[in-house]
Formats: sequence, structure tokens, C-alpha cells
Amino acid sequence: MSECTHDCSSCGETCAERQSSPEDFRVKLSAGSSVKKVVGIVSGKGGVGKSMVTSLLACASMREGHKTAILDGDITGPSIPKAFGVHENLVGSPEGLILPATTSMGIDMVSVNLMLSNETDPVVWRGPVLGGVIKQFWGETLWQNIDYMFIDMPPGTGDVPLTIFQSVPLDGIIIVASPQELVGMIVEKAVNMARMMDIPILGLVENMSYVECPDCGKKIYVFGESHIDEIASQYHLPVLARIPMDAELASACDAGNIELIEKPYMQEAMKVLEAL
Repeated sequence: MSECTHDCSSCGETCAERQSSPEDFRVKLSAGSSVKKVVGIVSGKGGVGKSMVTSLLACASMREGHKTAILDGDITGPSIPKAFGVHENLVGSPEGLILPATTSMGIDMVSVNLMLSNETDPVVWRGPVLGGVIKQFWGETLWQNIDYMFIDMPPGTGDVPLTIFQSVPLDGIIIVASPQELVGMIVEKAVNMARMMDIPILGLVENMSYVECPDCGKKIYVFGESHIDEIASQYHLPVLARIPMDAELASACDAGNIELIEKPYMQEAMKVLEAL
């Protein structure tokens, strides 16, 4: 059998995946759980600020009055708890379900970092184990009355993102990129994977887009000319945000105070989410 491309239209094999519908792979929520909309935050490569965008979206959602949750799906590089200053370990319910931690704003979250005895311990697990944890976080956690859940997905187009695409009923994804030209190609890979898996793409977010001069307000494009508009036009996608290199925002993430940042970076993204 040739290597599976997950594109059944060009494949002659008769396998379980071809014979099953996409819904057959989805993991059901636990009893008592309710999640209305699920949005994955995706990047084609690491280091572009995907976790920060996830955090900003969750904060913007809470400020709009929506009950919000974050599932930290970046199992080997979890950084969501640090951005929110959450450090206590997750606990279980009498029924054996995971009870999410809660931020000061009331955002529910689960993350592997909240299950380790030491936050700096590496997570050295193989793909199937990582995928199993994702399924547990989704299906064995008590998610109560969640309006919007944001999943901070691992970078790339490998095994764990594929597990999330197949196991969780995503209403759409938001792709995060930085301005370098190379990232254009990487964004296209993420777009193509989402379309191959029939996952709606809600739009693009460009992080580290520019630096604003504190004296005159001029925008300085540190990484050169942006290509986000070209990519968005090519795939008929909206650009939801252009986030500058913001020292205040970076410091807040490092200090666990991202909820204190009230800047309008996610306004357009929230309009798209509320229209789902």
C-alpha cells in the first residue's frame, strides 16, 4: 500500500478511512459538557506567535460576554498557562473527568503543563500518545456551557494536527503567520491541509507585522514587505489582524498577565467568529 495522503479522491485503496465518514472519527464530549463553537489556531511553523493569538482571541471572546475555553493542543510546547499565570495542577471530578483550570477572567483551560510535577519537564512522547492526550482533553474534560473553545494547535501539518482535524468537530481554523516570504509557502501548506480535510478557514492573522515608532507613530516593517495580502487574495481569505511587535504585550505574556492587555487587535476576528 502506498503512503496515505488523506485525499481519497486520488486513491484506489479500500481502507477503513475511505469506508467511514469523517464523523466516525470524532470523539464525543463527556456527559454534562457543552461546547457551541470550536476554532483551531494553526501555524505552518513554530515561533510565529500562535499561542499568543490564541490567548488574545480568548480574552477578546470573554470581554464580549462569551463563556470561553482554551484547549492547549501543543502538547510538547505548551505555553498557554504561562501567558495567563495559571500554575495549579488539574484535578478530577468524582466521575473521573478532568476539571479545567480557570483564569482570573473566567476562561477554562486544559494543558499538559498543568499535569506535570515540574513545568519545565520535557514531554517526550510519540505521536499516538500525543494524539491520545488530545482526545482525552476534548472528550474526558467537563466543559460546561462553553460558547467558544480555542484550540492552540501544534505547528506544522503532521500527526497531531491531523488527529485534531479528525477527532474534534472544528467550526473553522485561523492561520497565524509572520511576514517573511518563506512563511508564505508554509502558510500555503496549512491552507492546503485544511482544505484537504474539509475544514473551513476563517482567515489569516499576521503576527510581528511591524514595529510602531513610539515618537512619530510610523510603522517600520522589520521583516520587509508583507505578503499576507497576496496569500489572502490567492485563497480568497480575509486578513483578520495584523499584530505589531509589541513590547508591552510580550512582557504581559512573560509575566502571566495577558488578560490585562486591552488592545483592539482581535476586533475583526471576533466579528467573523460571532457570525459563525
